[in-house]
Amino acid sequence: MRIVSLLPSATEIVCLLGLGEDLVGVTHECDFPPEVARLPKVVRPAFESEGLSQEEIDRRVRSAMQTGTGVYVIDQDVLSSLAPDLIITQELCDVCAVPEALAAEAVGRFLRRPRVLSLHPHSLSDVLLDIRRVGDAAGRPKAAEDRVAELSMRLAGVKGLLRGNPRRPRVATLEWFDPVMVSGHWVVEMVRRAGGEELLGRDREPSVSVEWKEVLEYAPEVLVLMACGFDVERNARDVRLLASRPGWDSLPAVRSGEIYAVHGGAYFNRPGPRVVDGVEILAEILHPEVFPRREKPEDYRRLSVSGPSGPPPSEAPAPS
Repeated sequence: MRIVSLLPSATEIVCLLGLGEDLVGVTHECDFPPEVARLPKVVRPAFESEGLSQEEIDRRVRSAMQTGTGVYVIDQDVLSSLAPDLIITQELCDVCAVPEALAAEAVGRFLRRPRVLSLHPHSLSDVLLDIRRVGDAAGRPKAAEDRVAELSMRLAGVKGLLRGNPRRPRVATLEWFDPVMVSGHWVVEMVRRAGGEELLGRDREPSVSVEWKEVLEYAPEVLVLMACGFDVERNARDVRLLASRPGWDSLPAVRSGEIYAVHGGAYFNRPGPRVVDGVEILAEILHPEVFPRREKPEDYRRLSVSGPSGPPPSEAPAPS
């Protein structure tokens, strides 16, 4: 089977099922596992975001959506040349990945139309269901069931270690900083499964912009920075966008040094198998008394950040 993936999470699912050799085309954002980087790129961005600030990226995205030009472009020539049997797309977010309508338009130009599988997850159970759906569509249902069982066991392991632990830190997970956007869809559930409480985010709903005063009123005890598509270094650097805002130093998370930059693109923004890693990372952040910290600065980093007059962001020692 010849498979084309139009979103990074689907690429990860396909490879999880041992179908990497069947994958013939991916997007410019597909970077895991590393070997997919060699594959033809079927999707490219409508504009280059390298070097742009969060405010500039947000402005470009909003303009593209308002004018109807979109954020992504499908290379029809490349797609046609790959002659796929199965194309995996999504109908969750037109900003995070190729819109389903754009994929349908591209497929409509084929003389022999491939099968199109559209994913639409809102929760962790939906993510696991999508792994099964990809497995069924690609002829690997047994492999899908095995991988889902393994991921479910890991989630159960986190739950078991937290059993009887009454502490539930109040957490804010931010998916953009300028403007401020709170998390949505599966992330609120991830925090809950990791032993925290996320009441600012939108459970099983799209992430939305909020006023900074809402963050101040919520007064999070732990602040997790997971800007969409950004790694630890970029999130750590962009924390200044928040630290420059009035009232930053009054946040309980700031006063206690419980600010964390995580790899949003790898473990939180994409509804793929690595969201289970994300739950485990959050559990380490929220309950170091239960979960030993893994020394992986590429996954997450604790920051020490004061207000405008304070020192620059730095890595703080992990709490004992």
